[in-house]
Amino acid sequence: MAQAAEARKRGKNREEAMGKDQLLKAYRDMLLIRRFEEKAGQLYGMGLIGGFCHLYIGQEAVVVGMQSALGEGDEIITSYRDHGHMLAAGMQARGVMAELTGRSGGYSHGKGGSMHMFSKERNFFGGHGIVGAQVSLGAGLAFSNWYRGNDRVGVAYMGDGASNQGQVYESFNFATLLKLPCIFVIENNVYGMGTAINRSSASRDLSQNGVPWGMPGVKIDGMDVVAVREAADIAVAHCRAGLGPYLIEFMTYRYRGHSMSDPAKYRTREEVQKMRTERDPIEGARAKLVSLGTDEAAFKAIDDDVKKIVQDAADFAQTSPEPDPSELWTDILLEG
Repeated sequence: MAQAAEARKRGKNREEAMGKDQLLKAYRDMLLIRRFEEKAGQLYGMGLIGGFCHLYIGQEAVVVGMQSALGEGDEIITSYRDHGHMLAAGMQARGVMAELTGRSGGYSHGKGGSMHMFSKERNFFGGHGIVGAQVSLGAGLAFSNWYRGNDRVGVAYMGDGASNQGQVYESFNFATLLKLPCIFVIENNVYGMGTAINRSSASRDLSQNGVPWGMPGVKIDGMDVVAVREAADIAVAHCRAGLGPYLIEFMTYRYRGHSMSDPAKYRTREEVQKMRTERDPIEGARAKLVSLGTDEAAFKAIDDDVKKIVQDAADFAQTSPEPDPSELWTDILLEG
């Protein structure tokens, strides 16, 4: 489309999409998410995290690459696989881990758990447990920016399973009709819970699901943080230019099950190991950094720093007090 081509001109060239310093930061952010999620898995196994817990291990490049292209005031909303999104948005590991363990030091004061925390300060509007519900809310965030006449962009994340929900298509129609500044992101990790995408969707190219409304869409390698950043730059430029919404399908992969209770028997160990060995986003970024002259000392410094942050978060989560019983009656009603 001519509009998409014009927006692409405003995006950066691929070789400029992410310089060495930005790539090093992206590597660090992805590693923080990976180590945080590994620790969360350990705490869940110890019985310190209750309820549902959906880990983001393997998908780190998507949110880190997208977040790196956003600016001050841009807003994000996502589904229940949300811990990585929180950390990428700048939310503190302490607060996220404390919420996972149901402590008062958590972002929702220990009352939201894994799927229901937010940060107004970081423009993170949740974690949502109902499949696809966050997409229409994301369109609403974009509508508020359109109504106010600012140049802020909203990003609404969803999984491949949620992409078939009716409210998603209603949101596509609404956003395109009003030319809302919304980037719809499909994180296609191949499996909606335990069902492969080719068994649940007649659409074989989810990036084109917005075509009936004239929405531009692209399919991108979501295991390459530089490719993600490049696509994000184009989408953000498109929305800021007032050209309406933009759809990106990122092909990614989760190494763990749908949730901690999922044994993932619907796929082979060989399939998972092949992705870990050949397509890991963190190792891919590391290889690029080595080719740019980054030495082992720099990687070790990042690794040591990340380990300290994650361990501090785990310690804080286990020592922070549980919510006072009076918290049962707060944050549940607003009288105007």
